[in-house]
Amino acid sequence: MAIAKAERLMNLALCLLGTRRPLSKRELRESIEAYVEAFGPEQTSPGSDDAFNRMFERDKDDLRELGLVIETVESLDGEIGYLARRDSNRLPPITLDAEEAAALGLAAKVWQQARLAGAASGALQKLRAAGLPEDVDPYEAHSALEPRIPVHEAAFEPLMLACRDRRPVVFDYRKATAARPETRHVEPWALECWRGHWYLAGFDRDRGAERVFRLSRITGKVRSRGARFTAPVPDVVTVRETVESWAGETADRSALIRLRGDAGYPLRAKATAVRELGDGWDELEIPYGHGLDAWLVEFGPDVVVLEPAELRADVVDRLRAVAKG
Repeated sequence: MAIAKAERLMNLALCLLGTRRPLSKRELRESIEAYVEAFGPEQTSPGSDDAFNRMFERDKDDLRELGLVIETVESLDGEIGYLARRDSNRLPPITLDAEEAAALGLAAKVWQQARLAGAASGALQKLRAAGLPEDVDPYEAHSALEPRIPVHEAAFEPLMLACRDRRPVVFDYRKATAARPETRHVEPWALECWRGHWYLAGFDRDRGAERVFRLSRITGKVRSRGARFTAPVPDVVTVRETVESWAGETADRSALIRLRGDAGYPLRAKATAVRELGDGWDELEIPYGHGLDAWLVEFGPDVVVLEPAELRADVVDRLRAVAKG
């Protein structure tokens, strides 16, 4: 169905761009194969006029949302026609200085190890054809900058497309403290990479609130849903700030934990103080903020919370929940 609609919109756009005079609804209905197959010529299927009019208006609105400038013209005899003038739908020439070209090339280079490598290379080739300076080589082997954004999660591409198209999705998600994944119905807003992990921010329909999901915890396929968003999309989606808060990055308190000597290296990187206890254990002082209990649970028996008492109780509750399944 999506392919059929895209083909119909493309044919409508070509008709409107290819004509030198306004075309009426009747002429468009008889010229576009998808309309003929669905409704037949106007003179043979008068009862389908309302259905055709609704589809045509939706198609016209969709093309305008995509950026096509469609003019509505009334003839001397009062008939309404439509056309898309080429001069109104032509982009201005692209002019880039050396700094701007280098920035775009660097952005394309970022994705060379990701699933977007083909799209990035294609976009760069189009920029070359549009006037990108030939002396700028974004793939220069001796560049001082070697940016990379690793994308290993299969959920990345379908979620990226869902964010772009504003389509709700359904996926199975396993929380750090859960033994089994749960089905989540989400309206995706934005994707962001933080400390080597990709996160999705969106509206969780089941919980009626904003949530952030780590892509590596999504199991199975991401399924799209055709319905529209039910919650407004915020102007600014703060994925990184939310994850930082949940991970204790914005904490103003400290927690004291015991950690096995050969484990928990991410915790050691965050520690503000480390003291060897002997017998294979160390004592660490780490920042304490919202979500620290969920993170500590991931280390299982390698971590023992000493203080504060409420953090210890939260970790114990989460471990019991995991044990119960």
